[in-house]
Amino acid sequence: MRALSDLIGRLATRRVAVVGDVMLDHFLIGHVDRISPEAPVPVVCFERDEYRLGGAANVAQNVATLGGQASVVGLMGDDDAARELCRQLQIAGLDAGGLVQDATRPTTRKMRIVTNRNQQVARVDRERDAEATGRVLDELIDRIRHAAATTDALVLSDYRKGVVVPAVIAAAVAAAATRGIPVLVDPKVAHAERYRGASLITPNHHEAELMARTVIRTIDDARRAARLLREQTGANVLITWGEHGMWMLDGSGATVVEQALPAMAREVADVTGAGDTVIAVLGLALAAGAALADAAHLANIAAGLVVARFGPASVTPEELSAATLAGA
Repeated sequence: MRALSDLIGRLATRRVAVVGDVMLDHFLIGHVDRISPEAPVPVVCFERDEYRLGGAANVAQNVATLGGQASVVGLMGDDDAARELCRQLQIAGLDAGGLVQDATRPTTRKMRIVTNRNQQVARVDRERDAEATGRVLDELIDRIRHAAATTDALVLSDYRKGVVVPAVIAAAVAAAATRGIPVLVDPKVAHAERYRGASLITPNHHEAELMARTVIRTIDDARRAARLLREQTGANVLITWGEHGMWMLDGSGATVVEQALPAMAREVADVTGAGDTVIAVLGLALAAGAALADAAHLANIAAGLVVARFGPASVTPEELSAATLAGA
């Protein structure tokens, strides 16, 4: 584990630009004492609101929490959610200057109604998932090129909310190629070819099944799916697989390396945002010159930490170091 400990120390000051669908996670928290007489649903007595960064903004926050320098490029509306999103970015030490404002769409907000015991009662989504076009798309591409000029890695965080469209992917790949930096993609679209040109894709196993048009039930299934995705995209592949861990295919060397990584979580409270943590750690680690196997191992440890927490979360270098040593 000495190599991983050394790698954690190298994450600080590495620069990662995160392009994708930024979100505001809104938690309406209260307590439940009774069932409504009007319908068989609980009555939640309001106590407080909490806000967190979600989607691509959560990826950027994970980068910053680990000591890296993060910039974020995405879309927001002209509404109260946008102002709260910018406030949360400021609290996290992140710059909102890379966000393009589109007054025709709402800022993506996921409002979860939860009890004070972290039991989710309902979720209300405010969003518009139409793909960016016209002036908005042109501004996104300009910001991507500007961010790529001073970063060590580009991350595309695709939640299918309109940002990670073919023109954006092409612009990110081209900008990264001019600087010789990696492009990592957390994909959502079932058409794998859309992400051709990426250095690494990180689908969960449901996404990998859709993209590879196969089922994943065994290690052999995961191996087959990763190979199909490699053929379709030309990218290295890391399939995240919940309690089964991860499956890695690294074709960047003279020989292809395939490896299963067992799950590191001892306790699972909420998997929300775990993929954000995984790709943030991967982006920082690859930016620091790590081999994919070491980067994936570190990301696997980080994911095991965040799933033990409620809602989108991030880990500190100290927490990651302690967990790495504990697993030695």
